[in-house]
Amino acid sequence: MDLDAVRTFVVAAETGRLQDAATTLSVTQQAVSKRVAALEKELAVRLFTRTARGVRLTIDGQAFLPHARALLDAAERALASVRPGSRALRVDVIGRRLGPAALLRRFHRAHPEVELDVVTLFDAEEALTALRFGTIDASFRAVTVPARQLPDGIAAVRVYDEPVQLLTGPRHALATVREVTPARLAGHRIWMPGLVAGTEWASYYDELALAFGLTIEATGPDFGTDPLLDTIADSPHLATLVGEETRMVWPTDQDLRRIALRDPMPVYPHSLLWRSDNPHPALTTLRGHLDGARFGPGDVETWTPHWAR
Repeated sequence: MDLDAVRTFVVAAETGRLQDAATTLSVTQQAVSKRVAALEKELAVRLFTRTARGVRLTIDGQAFLPHARALLDAAERALASVRPGSRALRVDVIGRRLGPAALLRRFHRAHPEVELDVVTLFDAEEALTALRFGTIDASFRAVTVPARQLPDGIAAVRVYDEPVQLLTGPRHALATVREVTPARLAGHRIWMPGLVAGTEWASYYDELALAFGLTIEATGPDFGTDPLLDTIADSPHLATLVGEETRMVWPTDQDLRRIALRDPMPVYPHSLLWRSDNPHPALTTLRGHLDGARFGPGDVETWTPHWAR
């Protein structure tokens, strides 16, 4: 059904004159007459009777009028639902305890007026697919390919180099040091059961292990954070690697230790990805916030994989 014809009918019914309807709609009286005639033909009823003073609704016109108004209201609500800025900005943060979620929380504190819809997709491939199909507005990811090789229409900017830390239990050989070089971890068993081959985070840790001669084990099922912490806390041999911003809470009797890595400091390169044609105004606000914040470890020697340099 032609909504312009329905709107013309409603305005004509409210004004009672085709000329007044034409003035309201900024069209000619002839255009109003044609729209009404086309609507009457589609409905197979007469909607108006013509009088010397204008037009009057027929019985069918009176019956149709409230439904016509409902059609126009529904159309307006449908348009409003996708109007730029009318819905929440949907952002993928990989995991709600990880660094990107911390970035988004800082953004929310700085811009509480921006409505956010936070999601966690599995890996960069799934995030890129969601961006291409418009089911998310932005994603925080490590980009393992040069930006020029991203899919057409996808933009990316590096926003946060997150320091990587060693996490040990109290009986581990390195538990008493405050910082350690990555090379000194050679020979120690690093357990990361959450590594999944083919993902961007597995690619990062594969290159880290190769660069410094580390042994990173991904054996056994991944039961989540709490079982991992239980195992690390009880082991004198196993340690794991975590991002500086990764939120972890453990019982005080576990006495886990976060140990800084230095000389060089491995950093995980988070980028923001989005569709370059996305008109959502909150996306521009988010990009501006991240650009102004300049998150990173500061003036220290860092290490990143070759694909992030």
